[in-house]
Amino acid sequence: MIAVPQQGAEASPGTRLASLQQWVDEVAALTRPDRVVWCDGSDAEAATLQAAMMADGTLLPLNQDTHPGCVLHRSHPDDVARVEHLTFVCHENSEDAGPNNHWMAPAEAHATIDALFDGCMQGRTLYVVPYCMGPVDSPLARCGVEITDSPYVVANMRLMTRMGAAALARIEREGAEGKPLVRGLHSTGELDPGRRYIMHFPDELVIKSYGSGYGGNALLGKKCHALRIASHQARHEGWLAEHMLIVGIENPQGEVHYVAAAFPSACGKTNLAMLIPPEAYREQGWKVWTVGDDICWMHPGEDGRLWAINPEAGFFGVAPGTSEKSNPNALHSIERDTIFTNVAVTDDGQPWWEGLDKRIPAHDWQGRPYDAANGPAAHPNSRFTVSARQCPTWSPRAEDPQGVPISAIVFGGRRSSLVPLVFESRDWAHGVLVGAAMGSETTAAATGAVGVMRRDPMAMKPFCGYSFADYFAHWLSFDRPGARLPKIFHVNWFRKDADGRFMWPGFGDNLRVLEWIIGRVEGGAAAVETPIGHLPTHDALRRDGLELDDAVMQELLRVDEAGWQAESAEVAAYLDELGVPADSPLRTSLQAAA
Repeated sequence: MIAVPQQGAEASPGTRLASLQQWVDEVAALTRPDRVVWCDGSDAEAATLQAAMMADGTLLPLNQDTHPGCVLHRSHPDDVARVEHLTFVCHENSEDAGPNNHWMAPAEAHATIDALFDGCMQGRTLYVVPYCMGPVDSPLARCGVEITDSPYVVANMRLMTRMGAAALARIEREGAEGKPLVRGLHSTGELDPGRRYIMHFPDELVIKSYGSGYGGNALLGKKCHALRIASHQARHEGWLAEHMLIVGIENPQGEVHYVAAAFPSACGKTNLAMLIPPEAYREQGWKVWTVGDDICWMHPGEDGRLWAINPEAGFFGVAPGTSEKSNPNALHSIERDTIFTNVAVTDDGQPWWEGLDKRIPAHDWQGRPYDAANGPAAHPNSRFTVSARQCPTWSPRAEDPQGVPISAIVFGGRRSSLVPLVFESRDWAHGVLVGAAMGSETTAAATGAVGVMRRDPMAMKPFCGYSFADYFAHWLSFDRPGARLPKIFHVNWFRKDADGRFMWPGFGDNLRVLEWIIGRVEGGAAAVETPIGHLPTHDALRRDGLELDDAVMQELLRVDEAGWQAESAEVAAYLDELGVPADSPLRTSLQAAA
């Protein structure tokens, strides 16, 4: 940690890269902090920051006997989720942002948010956080610097990215070669929802965030950089930045297939990434390897396949619903050295949330004595931040500079009706349509009503840094001579029966579906052709050890042709809204399915 005095005192440089130093100096002049600290990512720095946050109440201690190194943060009650209506993508032309984004002209956006930044760090410390998204030595990784006045953000960025001296060294080396750097400026401001913006300037590789301390709004390496800015970079550089988990499935023969899967937030990405096989599968030697649970960067390799890295170094997972039944690997990951945000606390100081166990918490997420009349004890979007290396199934290939080869891409969302358990697209263009048409019932991960069905193409509706019409065209462009593209599938773990009960057991049993998917990749799994794609035959999914009768299985795989006719009409209208051209291959694929 290098502290640089301000307010007229002589300032020593924090970097050899003149352009970076100049930007930090300009931000300091605008925000007027009491001091500037260049973060090095060291253990000593982390301990110093944590001690200061414990002293001022930003962090609260948890039970160190049961959860060593774990702490609790309680955010402002009005600052608990992403604020999509206050998130802007600021291209010069509104058409480039597309109807899928909120747009503001760059000059207006800079002026609006810079007025808020003016003097906002007086009495505070400005932290300079150099970070690398992806393994520091990977050619697929990209770097950034976040300036923030929140030590809580610094602590989270240390877990979520490769942050500190090694990242700065790469930034300086690449800067000397003229390579670009993503610059992010963040301040918690007054935490006033009326003075809150998350601005993205893709053409400038700049992010500005004011008025929130919540994860996706404040940890600028995450959604802001790794998706909104990176998707723009990826379009121009010929790769894909996606809201996807990456999981390796190892069969009894020791062969590993890597699957990338896109689900909207709080729809089970972390559970699938850390899946534990059913007992019968474990006995046969099946294993699951976690590469990433949220973001996937895929680059075409020399062999024609897509190779992927997880740009993150940690998990920022949703706590409620995480349990020994749903995700024991996640529970083991967060037993130590974890930052919990907006969870409840038991009487002996352990973190608690709905779905964890049957205990009654002592205090809710706001620190009040627990009273059921006040609502859930843990906020529905409460989180844990932890290093991915603590996951029992963490894959050693996660640090491979070249990434892992992707065998299959899976799309999915929460659909209580219509959508079958699993189906395979007919070809790449149809698979892109399947992703573009994806719908899901909303969750508490974003502000707004919960349980409303909305279109969420590729789970990127809140995160694509440019027009969806151009984004789909970019996906389609990968289907070219010599390409060995992954097969594309769609899953729906959330189908319900007439009584509102989930029909599929989910969790570890989702491996039964992944086994069929891998079988389709290898060419051996049985399927039947339908208007919406290839579905498993009635007996293609293994059900040994599973209490699921034939009638339920038939319903899970039933294609309601009348319902899909209506769905196709809705998708066609949605493509119209997004400005997808009439001659797009997506239109042809949609007509073939109608």
